[in-house]
Amino acid sequence: MARIPYADYNHPSVKELSDRIIAERGSILHLYQMLMHSGPIAEGWLKYLTAIRQKTSISGAMRELIIMRVALLNNAPYEAEQHAPIALQEGVTQDKLDALKNWPTSNVFDKNERAILSYTDSMTREIQVPESIFNEVANIYSNEEIVEITATIAAYNMVSRFLEALQIHSHDER
Repeated sequence: MARIPYADYNHPSVKELSDRIIAERGSILHLYQMLMHSGPIAEGWLKYLTAIRQKTSISGAMRELIIMRVALLNNAPYEAEQHAPIALQEGVTQDKLDALKNWPTSNVFDKNERAILSYTDSMTREIQVPESIFNEVANIYSNEEIVEITATIAAYNMVSRFLEALQIHSHDER
């Protein structure tokens, strides 16, 4: 159960935003229902995460590998539950999802995926990324892709920290 009640997304102060979310996404997830306590935060969050998920040049599979790894590292089950089906839709195989927990010892990830997973681990666990890990990524990806990869890792660390601080779970009643 969430630490504070979910907001009323039909409240006049957020009704226009909630209607837009329903039109764009089909429903309002628990995350956005919690964010609706602050209309400006919910709106900014939606715009930023929409850019991350829909407007970057990195592949959907790469994005979802990042998101799923961040969810595992941060013990954020809601995030993982929401994104596992999306990862599969984007072309991440079930064996890769299963291997994410112990990816360094797995042989299912290619060189590019391993570089991204190492970068994700470093950004999430230590914050400061060692030069050697950054250079692995920089030798493979363009500056635009590096910025998008970095922003994706940072964004989903933000998401998981928000979810876990407020104990937002998919099985909560709305």
